[in-house]
Amino acid sequence: MNRLKLILLQVAVGFGFLLLWHVLTNYPILAPTRQTQFFFSTPLDVLARVWKEFASGEIWRHLWITLMETILAFAFGAGGGILFGFLFARRELLAAVFDPYIKAANALPRVVLAPIFALWFGLGIWSKVALGFTLVFFIVFFNVYQGVREVSPVVLANARMLCMNERQLLRHVYWPAALTWMFSSLHTSVGFALVGAVVGEYLGSSAGLGYKIHEAESVFDVTGVFAGMVILSIFVILIDFVVTLIERRLLVWRPAPSTNGQG
Repeated sequence: MNRLKLILLQVAVGFGFLLLWHVLTNYPILAPTRQTQFFFSTPLDVLARVWKEFASGEIWRHLWITLMETILAFAFGAGGGILFGFLFARRELLAAVFDPYIKAANALPRVVLAPIFALWFGLGIWSKVALGFTLVFFIVFFNVYQGVREVSPVVLANARMLCMNERQLLRHVYWPAALTWMFSSLHTSVGFALVGAVVGEYLGSSAGLGYKIHEAESVFDVTGVFAGMVILSIFVILIDFVVTLIERRLLVWRPAPSTNGQG
């Protein structure tokens, strides 16, 4: 699909959603207008609040704190997931021994862990980083693990016939095989790193986007809550865009798709 056409369709969907929101909150279709606006505000009021937050400069400090928490959670979680994913995929006995413990740890509700991390690490950034780590690590770990395990036995046999050692196998066989799986997980895990940071801020902090949303919610400022959610959504889109650019740089080894119908 033409890129310009795709962008226009995406903009049209967003505009249609805003138009529907505006109509439902400014006209008594489902409920009285004042009641609807109390629960959902209006898109114009929300956009005005977002503009005010950026124009006043107040939001930048909160954005910076949330960004630092997100980057640290993403870096530690993705790094740990890649490292242990490769390790467990290459050591079957190790993977079999720790399998029930990994599944049990992954099944723990993250919201339950948030107060524990706050107790251990305090109300600073590290409790949010720890919460984000638990969300990112398992997503990347399972994808990398599966990517390494999916390496073709034929490719491995041919590589060993060429007398490749373990280091060369890792560089030329396992790493390229896992790279696509890894980046598919990174797109998801970036959002989860941000979720971990924001949830942690929401439950206990003095700054950050989660704190701003919680502060607005505590005084029934629905416009402020939706404004925080809009800023959060923009934040996620920008971070995902950066990950996409990095992915395109690192996945240059992929062959171009055939256009003549031949393999």
